Amino acid sequence: MEPNSTLPTAPQFLLDSYQLTADPSAPISVFQGHDLAAPTLLASDASRPFVTLTFAQSLDARIAGAHGAQLALSGRESMVMTHWMRTMHDAILVGIGTALNDDPQLNSTCAVSGLMDARLTVCSAAPPAAPVAVPASVQPPRPVILDTQLRLVPSCKLLVNYRGGRGRRPWVVCARSDEQAWRERKAVLESAGARIVEARVDERTGQISIPGLLEMLRTLGIRSVMVEGGARVIRSFLAEARAPGEESGSGGAVDMVIVTVAPTLVGKDGVSYGSDLLAEQLPALQHIKTGLFGRDAVMVLKVL
Repeated sequence: MEPNSTLPTAPQFLLDSYQLTADPSAPISVFQGHDLAAPTLLASDASRPFVTLTFAQSLDARIAGAHGAQLALSGRESMVMTHWMRTMHDAILVGIGTALNDDPQLNSTCAVSGLMDARLTVCSAAPPAAPVAVPASVQPPRPVILDTQLRLVPSCKLLVNYRGGRGRRPWVVCARSDEQAWRERKAVLESAGARIVEARVDERTGQISIPGLLEMLRTLGIRSVMVEGGARVIRSFLAEARAPGEESGSGGAVDMVIVTVAPTLVGKDGVSYGSDLLAEQLPALQHIKTGLFGRDAVMVLKVL
């Protein structure tokens, strides 16, 4: 598909964050991740997709309530910005905990509906007031769920939306098993519309190997992934963000970290992330930009 200059360009905050330039001869659409002729995000390692790790947290670094209960941390303005950011990626990835607890739709309706308004003063080039007419050839991001044991339920919104023609087919990434119960769960999810993708398991953790997952997604045509959580997934990607044997440079599993900080406190019962990671496991980060979206601060960091 040719670059479509009638589509809205990404907000300047995101263009600056990803160090992209809006060139009129090659317009960077908010749908750039799905326009093969437009500039796209490039990973530091060509064997995997570009990875943005992003999440919302409280001031005391909590991302969920007690026992993983969903918290409405992001305000409207930062949530709309997140939806715009989703459109810049080929896929959106969450863990099974988030899929079960939040039942997310993982869409970008706030962006394509033109809901961003004048209150988002940190973004230049206000979007159109009317909904954007999106060409049929432009696809929304692909939902990807990390679900080692195939616990996703057929009635989840992701599958209901797909069956109703309101979303893309979800990919459910799992670990292969020879158990009859696993084969039955696989058959149920496939009949509900899911594509089941078997991935390599990290023998140390018993979880899906993040490097193996990313290599597999790249071979399946995914060029960029927006990782949104939950806590276990965030921790897993942070643990792999630093390239093995490298003090800095490329080769890790993450390119950008974008954190929305809400002006609220959750307390000790809330769920945190990464507190058990050793300092030497964590990557070096370079601050790129911080913007205020309504009440929330959004911090953009590049993995070195």
